Amino acid sequence: MLNMEFEKRLVLETPNMPWQNSPAAGVLRKPLERSLPESGHVSSIVRYEKGSSFNEHPHPLGEEIFVLDGVFSDENGDYPKGSYLRNPPGSTHAPFSTDGCELFVKLNQFHEQDLKSVFINTQTTAWLQGMGGLQVMPLHEYKGEHVALVKWPVGEKFQPHRHFGGEEILVLSGVFQDEYGKYPKHTWIRSPHMSEHFPFVEEETIIMVKTGHLPI
Repeated sequence: MLNMEFEKRLVLETPNMPWQNSPAAGVLRKPLERSLPESGHVSSIVRYEKGSSFNEHPHPLGEEIFVLDGVFSDENGDYPKGSYLRNPPGSTHAPFSTDGCELFVKLNQFHEQDLKSVFINTQTTAWLQGMGGLQVMPLHEYKGEHVALVKWPVGEKFQPHRHFGGEEILVLSGVFQDEYGKYPKHTWIRSPHMSEHFPFVEEETIIMVKTGHLPI
C-alpha cells in the first residue's frame, strides 16, 4: 500500500518524483496513492511516450483522467491537453498516444452506480462566476462528490473553510497557497474529512478540485 491513510494530510510535488515503469513499454508513472501493486484504488501521474500504448483493460470501478499535456487517445477518440474523462465502472478501452502525453489518472474510485461517461474539453468550455473573484468550471458530481476546475485571479483570498468528505487539489498552473505552504504547478494535495485551511494566491492560478469523496 502507498499513502492510503486518508485521515492524514498529504502533499506531493509530483515534478520532483521519479518515474517508474508500468507493465506497458513506454508508459511510465508516478504513483500518488495505491492500495495494490497493479489493481484496486490508485491515483497516479502517467506519461505515454511517443507511439506507446496499453493493452485493452477493464475499469471495475471506473477511471478518471485529466490530460495535462499532449494528446491521449483510445478507440473512441483523441483527447487533447485539458480534456477531462470519466470511464464508468465496467468499461474497457485500449489507450495509446501517437505523439506522447502526460495524464492525471484515478482508478477504481467510483461509486458502483456512478455510470455516466464524461468528456469535457476544458480549453473550450466557458467558466462560471464563483464566490468572490473565483471562476469555476464544474466537471462532475455524484452523491456528494464534486469535481471542478477553479481559476484564482491575482491576489485572491478565500475564507477559511472545512472540507466535509475531504478535498483533493491538483495545481494545474500558477502557485496555490494556504497557511501551511506554497504549492507549485502539478503539486497534489489530499486533505482529510473536516480539515480546514485558508487558501490564497499571489498570481493567477488554476486548480482541479475534488471534494466529498474521502472516508468520513
